[in-house]
Amino acid sequence: MTKHAEDNLFNRLSTSSLKRLRQFFQLWSLKTLTNLPDRLTNLWQQLIGSYWFIPTACVLVGILLAPILVTIDEHFDRDMVREITFAFTGDDDAARAIMTTIAGAVLGVAGTTFSITIAVLSMASSQFGPRLLRNFLTDTPNQFVLGAFIGTFSYSLLVLKAIHKYDVGFGVPQLSVTFAIIMAIICALLLVYFVQHMVHAIQASHVIQGASNEAIKNIHYWYSDRCDIEHQRNIEHHDIEQFHHWSATPIYPPYSGYLQQIYFESLITLSQDYGGVVEINSSLGHFVTDKNVIGYFYQRPADHPTNLQKTKTPHLALVPRSPDGLFWQRFAGCIRLEQRLTQSNDIAYSLGQMTEIAVRALSPGINDPKTAVNCVQSLTSCLSIMMRCQPPTPYHFYKPLDETDTPDTISHQPPAILAVVTRIPKISDFIDSSLGEIRRYAAADLMVLKALCQAMIDLNYARVNEAQQQTLIHEIKLIERAGADNLNYHQLADDLTAMCQQAEKFIMSENAQHHYFHYVSDFDAHIRQALQAQSKQGRA
Repeated sequence: MTKHAEDNLFNRLSTSSLKRLRQFFQLWSLKTLTNLPDRLTNLWQQLIGSYWFIPTACVLVGILLAPILVTIDEHFDRDMVREITFAFTGDDDAARAIMTTIAGAVLGVAGTTFSITIAVLSMASSQFGPRLLRNFLTDTPNQFVLGAFIGTFSYSLLVLKAIHKYDVGFGVPQLSVTFAIIMAIICALLLVYFVQHMVHAIQASHVIQGASNEAIKNIHYWYSDRCDIEHQRNIEHHDIEQFHHWSATPIYPPYSGYLQQIYFESLITLSQDYGGVVEINSSLGHFVTDKNVIGYFYQRPADHPTNLQKTKTPHLALVPRSPDGLFWQRFAGCIRLEQRLTQSNDIAYSLGQMTEIAVRALSPGINDPKTAVNCVQSLTSCLSIMMRCQPPTPYHFYKPLDETDTPDTISHQPPAILAVVTRIPKISDFIDSSLGEIRRYAAADLMVLKALCQAMIDLNYARVNEAQQQTLIHEIKLIERAGADNLNYHQLADDLTAMCQQAEKFIMSENAQHHYFHYVSDFDAHIRQALQAQSKQGRA
């Protein structure tokens, strides 16, 4: 190859590298990193969710502690060590024997704990469902116990290696061996705690409570005024009603997977730069392919008043432009797709865990309707919180402000500009996908059907509008029909029908939220009337 050809090749590589570097900085500019806290949070959750992170950290701590304590031993007064009652003061042979015993013992215990964990995971997978395995794998106490064992093992090996380096003048690393003995005692206590914790963790009530707490956490994350809801009172030219009439470009995901998160700030910045509105029609947790239309980009007309605004604020004078290659690259960074459905801030996923436990409990192989009832009660608690809280707005805005603005001049600034529109599931969707799914599998179980009917009554105490009331009435009618079509004995079907009719009448009554509902079956009413009649005859 000639020198001229080498220079041309070098120039082409340099030009290509600089071009890609500029694209990278343009793609990952400060605008696209406005959701950096959320991205870092997702990364941290993925690390904590992996089974190796905490044990690996414990191993690194053990590797670092060993040379530090050995170095301290070299400069520590031996006479002071002998004054400590529990300190190790033996010779090098005794130190090597102790460290060898500790290393072998904790490694064997670590293997035992790992075997117990695998057995528990196998049982949990068959009883609660494979999607519940993540709750066991991400259990921090289990990871810490295993990490303490293998961390102590790593520490003991390094200290054992350092004992051979000591001559008669220095003696043995007494403080290091003493610390190893203390860690061995702690590991013994952790083994007892681990067994007790695993016995408690595999209980159905504990698993259901954990899923319920996760769902409540996600509900409080979404059901708040986090989407600039105050700007809905002042929207430029009523874009909310008009943006569907603009020029629309379909939006496709970059690849197939489950939609796990939407980075709103990055998406708002993207729509701002291209002068349009991004509408996302897919909800969190939905599976999409790279050929699915998950939304649209609506480009503002050229004569839209927003495009003519001129201020000192950068990027306020919008020039609408059609999506290009950079748009799709930036959009790929505004959403997070996963190849498998994982834990995120998705409410439906958290509620679905309890639904899956209930459905498996109703299967012929398990046949545990009481666990299904517990799931219904936990779902009722979560749904009642959602009914009382204010749902998030589907509209997201940006409100440009001049850098020289003062609190007195902010009120004269242009109104908020519509940027992103998302799909927010209604409370009826959550009820149908959780309690409704359980109803379809419990159609022949009177205990669960009556628990579902009672759940509608409990949710009625939390309703805030007539739409929620009609949803509860509709679900009660479905419960009544399911029992009438599937219960084997007409007495059981009549009992459920009577309860559903009383519940429907109670929910439709005025001021029902301030009264107590008590279901009285026809048989109980007949017995009560007979006892009252007998009592009257006795007094006569």
